[in-house]
Amino acid sequence: MTTPRLLNKICIITGSAQGIGLATALKFAAEGATVIVCDVKQAGVDEAVAQCQALGATAEGFVMDVTQRPVVDAVVASVKAKYGRIDVLVNNAGITQDSSLKKMTIEQFDRVIDVNLRGVFHCSQAIADIMVAQGSGVILNASSIVGLYGNFGQTNYAATKFGVIGFTKTWSRELGPKGVRVNAVAPGFITTPMVAAMPEKVLADLSAKVHMRRLGKPEEIANLYAFLASDEASYINGEVIEVSGGISL
Repeated sequence: MTTPRLLNKICIITGSAQGIGLATALKFAAEGATVIVCDVKQAGVDEAVAQCQALGATAEGFVMDVTQRPVVDAVVASVKAKYGRIDVLVNNAGITQDSSLKKMTIEQFDRVIDVNLRGVFHCSQAIADIMVAQGSGVILNASSIVGLYGNFGQTNYAATKFGVIGFTKTWSRELGPKGVRVNAVAPGFITTPMVAAMPEKVLADLSAKVHMRRLGKPEEIANLYAFLASDEASYINGEVIEVSGGISL
């Protein structure tokens, strides 16, 4: 029998009550990880934890807004105190508030920057000392093909996802010598609640642009996160891996 690739690894996943985050939590649970579910609504957190536990995993949840540093620090401290280490952080939490450049409000811009960029900084900085002290760890950042190529109406989102790539390249240099790997995943258009909110015609047009003629599944992103979090990816550091069905070709 094959040993689960994340056996006994303590893994924090932000934004893990739905979409790619939930799929990642369930994949990690199936791979033997102890899963720490973090999201902003108690009901969603409880449901995700229950689904992970149904797979036989140890799992617990925290209501955590990544923009609130004291809350982030408290969650990290609690996990460290209980389990003695933190092996993996998946910075998945993110939002969209789309508008064209001419119409975007300052509030729309600031909110997306706060969650998608500042939130990644908060969580990573809160955990970095722990990983450095234990001499090992993996930080995985959610970028996007929008961060690589831009997208109409997504000035704020594109800026954050491009910024996350900058985080990844910088932290891999700073933390790599300490035994901590940092990588980013850049999904294409995936069938999540966020994408499902787009008009049907837009979704149809997107599918037509993908050479595989379909949108991606959350599980297809989760599979890559699980690989990158595992020791199988022990020499992968500072990379941004696109998972888009070839839409950018």
